[in-house]
Amino acid sequence: MKDGKHVWKCWYMLVSNSVTWKFRLNFAARPPRNIPLLWKKIQPRGMDTLMTTKRLLMAWGFFALMAVALPCRAVELRVSREALQRTLRQQLFSGPDGRYYLKGGPKSACAVYAQEATLRFDKDRIVVRVKTHARLGKAVGGACLGIALSPTAEVALQPYGEGETIGFRDAQVLRVSDRRELNFLLSPFLRGDIPRSMEVNAADLLRKALAGSTATSGYAVTLDRLKVHSIQIDGDWLVVDVDGGLSVR
Repeated sequence: MKDGKHVWKCWYMLVSNSVTWKFRLNFAARPPRNIPLLWKKIQPRGMDTLMTTKRLLMAWGFFALMAVALPCRAVELRVSREALQRTLRQQLFSGPDGRYYLKGGPKSACAVYAQEATLRFDKDRIVVRVKTHARLGKAVGGACLGIALSPTAEVALQPYGEGETIGFRDAQVLRVSDRRELNFLLSPFLRGDIPRSMEVNAADLLRKALAGSTATSGYAVTLDRLKVHSIQIDGDWLVVDVDGGLSVR
């Protein structure tokens, strides 16, 4: 008991599309006398405060009937490397054959495009690697008279949080072509287009994950607010610490 109020703590975990959401919810409202009995019944044996999703939603529903708001603090979002890679490919490499054209198009004789974007985590940075294909020269009769290049390019990005957004900045180009005319196209692509396409709105992701709560549990779980505080890399995961608020109706 603290300041005349019971403080209840529990964990809720939801796994969706390679994104693991962990919520630590602190209940500071004064509960009726029968709540400890309910709490004891829904606790899994051998665990202090860890509850399954189904049992936690039952508890949420009970508190919701009393119109108790559920403040959510110390929230940890874990976004996998695969999820970030999928986001980048969906937003930037959604053209024919998964290509992003820096110059020309699918029917151009002379064109430059990137494809097969992959991500890896290196210490506190995210390294994006893309394969580029370039036909540089002059188009004559439907053919490109010049040279063909297929270099690999890499850029390292630093993740950061602002409001509800997980963003990426401080782009450092690690590898480009040795051709100046190709680098003229690659540099702004690596420094600008790639980090912008990787941005993730954490609140939108969480709202989508909670959208089916009414159908599965009978209670509507909604996200009221979310603010990103810090981001760290842990193995193949992007660990995001946020504050947020959940409501159950």
